[in-house]
Amino acid sequence: MNRLHERFEAKQGRLLSIYLTAGYPTSADTVPLIQALDQAGVDLLEVGMPFSDPLADGTTIQQTSEQALAGGMTIPKYFEQVKAAREVSDIPMVFMGYLNQVYRMGAEAFCKACKDAGIDAVIVPDLPMEVYEAELAELFAEYGLPMCFLITPQTSEERIRKAAALSGGFLYVVADNSITGSQQGVSNAQQAYFERIQNMDLPGVKLIGFGISDQDSFDTACTYAQGAIVGSAFLRHVAHGTDAEHIRGFVQQLRPDTP
Repeated sequence: MNRLHERFEAKQGRLLSIYLTAGYPTSADTVPLIQALDQAGVDLLEVGMPFSDPLADGTTIQQTSEQALAGGMTIPKYFEQVKAAREVSDIPMVFMGYLNQVYRMGAEAFCKACKDAGIDAVIVPDLPMEVYEAELAELFAEYGLPMCFLITPQTSEERIRKAAALSGGFLYVVADNSITGSQQGVSNAQQAYFERIQNMDLPGVKLIGFGISDQDSFDTACTYAQGAIVGSAFLRHVAHGTDAEHIRGFVQQLRPDTP
């Protein structure tokens, strides 16, 4: 059982996951931000590896990726920083990146780097489930790296069930057919979608992401899933300051019951 599974076993509701772009605002900020988020009471982190063509990411995350890459962020540096963060934090950390990055390193080298750095699970939005099953599942299992697949309102029931079964980390319930950061709040249509997923009685942990930006949307997401993922709203906040109190203030705005 890795850190992620231990967290899910210990806390089964109102989980808060924060997405941060490694190397943003600067390369020196990655480790202190991870530590500050841990100390602020966040339950898990998605640590994004910047990519030049991030298909699932909206303007905010694209801009942070561009800034991080311009600042010298590389895949080797990413793993160095995650490993350094492990020296000051036990918070569960999930790699968020793209299939090109995995194959560019080589799948086994990627898995080894994740394990050595202390990554607890992986999200690769453009990885088809069939490719994962055929080419990567056995290797990832060997290295103890569970995958987290994404579903959307347009995903068929059959594929939702398949994604849930293959997601050894958590099922990423994308709130809208869009890119990250494109909508604020939760619509009636989205609530109907969340209810449909909830009523399917799927195995494992479900976290809702895309458009979660404030206490109301976080609370709504937690009504239908074990927790929610916040990305673009956090990155906009970080643009105005990275000190620990600034970070704690953001977390408490989302989840005032955080100790």
